[in-house]
Amino acid sequence: MPARTRIRLIEPADAAPIAAHRARDAEAFRRWEPEQPAGLRTGAGQAERIDRLLAGHRAGTCWPGVVLADGEVVGQVTVSGILPQPHLRRAALGYWIATTAQRRGHAGRAVALALRLMADELALHRAEASTNLDNLPSQHVLRRNGFTPYGVAHSAILLDGVWQDSLLWERVLDTE
Repeated sequence: MPARTRIRLIEPADAAPIAAHRARDAEAFRRWEPEQPAGLRTGAGQAERIDRLLAGHRAGTCWPGVVLADGEVVGQVTVSGILPQPHLRRAALGYWIATTAQRRGHAGRAVALALRLMADELALHRAEASTNLDNLPSQHVLRRNGFTPYGVAHSAILLDGVWQDSLLWERVLDTE
């Protein structure tokens, strides 16, 4: 039976498991993410980061969550850059799953749950995301969740010392 996937708001107690995943997976994520300070691979570094994320949540600019598989933290899903104004109502969606939990459907289910949260709880109209041009697994997750690509941001992110292009994705969450 596949593990049950849930998402919930991040908590200070999540610092240790997140730090453990980030330390173990640093090399695996290197091709997809900008270089992170080594301190973010520690419990103390993640605790500080979680404090900043929760401050953003209190300010209404983000919804930082963790992905759980049968109650165990296996990744994160974050709604960031929330623009709640009636004429905008959009935000960006980002996520990662620990290498030990990949290829089990957690990313797809977490994105689906985050989209429901964005529409129902955050009352957003539009979800946006971006991927590296060659990140086919992440593109598959987005396509399965109704996203469509709409452009390329050239030289959008510095990865491993090289400016890389990003594929931009969108999904309209309601038809009002």
